Amino acid sequence: MTKAGAEALQKELTDLKQNQRPKVVAAIAEAREHGDLKENAEYHAAREQQGFIEGRIQEIEGKLGTAQIIDVTTITNNGKVIFGTTLDLVNLETDDEVTYQIVGDDEADIKLNKISVNSPIARALIGKEEGEVAVVRTPNGDVEYEIVEVKYI
Repeated sequence: MTKAGAEALQKELTDLKQNQRPKVVAAIAEAREHGDLKENAEYHAAREQQGFIEGRIQEIEGKLGTAQIIDVTTITNNGKVIFGTTLDLVNLETDDEVTYQIVGDDEADIKLNKISVNSPIARALIGKEEGEVAVVRTPNGDVEYEIVEVKYI
């Protein structure tokens, strides 16, 4: 995972432990004060929320514990496409320009132009260099992208 992705997960983990968990514990305590727990919807909703929070905390701790964090800013830029790089590409058919960053599965967000290292386009680009053309197989046929620039940012 990228350094930014690890920092985002750490921030979410801190929020869950310091803010969300105490709020739900307080909500459970308040719901218990209302009496009969069998028919107390607030209590059941708070317990369900607590389950989601605890599950997410375990999931994040597991990911951070086993993740290999890569900071591309510490790597010398040799123009080669690797995990974590940001790429300027040109679709050779349409002349459309696009910028993508290759990130881990958990960080991928196409709205932010972050594509998963396991996506077809990233797999076609990994190992290529600036100026090369990568052929990406899509359901609508092959698409050729020229790598204009590789940035280690």
